Amino acid sequence: QLLASASYDDTVKLYQEEEDDWVCCATLEGHESTVWSVAFDHSGERLASCSDDKTVRIWRRYKPGNEEGVACSGTDPTWKCVCNLSGYHTRTIYDVAWCHLTGALATACGDDAIRVFEENPASDPQQPTFSLAAHVPRAHSQDVNFTLHCSASVLRTSVEAEPSRKKRPRVSFSRHISLIARAVFPVSFLE
Repeated sequence: QLLASASYDDTVKLYQEEEDDWVCCATLEGHESTVWSVAFDHSGERLASCSDDKTVRIWRRYKPGNEEGVACSGTDPTWKCVCNLSGYHTRTIYDVAWCHLTGALATACGDDAIRVFEENPASDPQQPTFSLAAHVPRAHSQDVNFTLHCSASVLRTSVEAEPSRKKRPRVSFSRHISLIARAVFPVSFLE
């Protein structure tokens, strides 16, 4: 029912289907350069966008008559930037993925690193905060091992195979030799 696009015009556009066509229903502005990728959270109420400006923005949908008092135009919802993750990336962020099982955010950056962020559970939903949970640095010829603080759905097999590691599973990422263009969390087998 809703489609999001990222663009060279530094915006995110949202489209909804009306009769036989998709119509632009919102334009999200705030990035200072090309927006490379977007990803919805599991509820579809929040959207993450990443950009050439080295930031990740979290946008939230507010429906008319919302309790927070965010103004809406008629019956159309309003999207508002509620979080700006900056200072973590040194080059363009090419992709962002939102894990529908854990809520973790992964980014793929031009500095040859993957970063995984966790939302702080005590943070205000109107101004959520995220912490860097994992960082896979610049590529080398060997694998890197680190403890990932969130258990993404891709880890279910290894978690089940090693039940003693359910809380903090061990993860091994192969490092790339060049820029990382995409990082994706799979759809959970349990969803």
